[in-house]
Amino acid sequence: MFTGIVTGKGQIQKIIFNKDYTTIIIKAPKGFSKNLSKGASVAVNGVCLTIKKGKTDNLEFDVIQETLDKTNLKNITRLSMVNLERSMTAKTEIGGHFVSGHIHGTGEVLKIIDRKDTKDLQIKIPSSLREYFFYKGYVALNGCSLTIGKVLKSSFYIHLIPETVSITTFKDIKKGDSINIEVEQTTINTVETVKRVMLEKKA
Repeated sequence: MFTGIVTGKGQIQKIIFNKDYTTIIIKAPKGFSKNLSKGASVAVNGVCLTIKKGKTDNLEFDVIQETLDKTNLKNITRLSMVNLERSMTAKTEIGGHFVSGHIHGTGEVLKIIDRKDTKDLQIKIPSSLREYFFYKGYVALNGCSLTIGKVLKSSFYIHLIPETVSITTFKDIKKGDSINIEVEQTTINTVETVKRVMLEKKA
């Protein structure tokens, strides 16, 4: 479990393609891997991955094809930058919202509005997820807990504060990039409950 508060960016050092899975080696920020043990969970662009090796600042993960197919990790190359967050503990301050690290889909960046220190993004919503997007709701994008802005028929806006821009990969994001989307579970539960009640009333 994570909070959606990205603590740093990592750089892809090596990608090894094996028969049934892919190994990714990521150079983490200094101090990120302190007391990080083998088997621990780390969110990489919002995707919950298990540490294979991580005693140094080079973190090694094995990623199955299912994960690659459903996330933007399939697009990374050597020297790509990714958002990183360690799993929450009992002492973690929850500044975002509960994030599981299980990606529901990917969205395409349709528009970027750059200002001096802030940035707005318009992102396409996968058709299967459109019913879960509401103005001022929560969403995790590439692992970042964010508040949803204006919602259109098939896209939505996100407004990024200077701190988010500076410490995440959103600083260098480009039009056409793919973003991992994890919808808040409470939103999913609420929508599905309302749908079930409405169907029962019609029966």
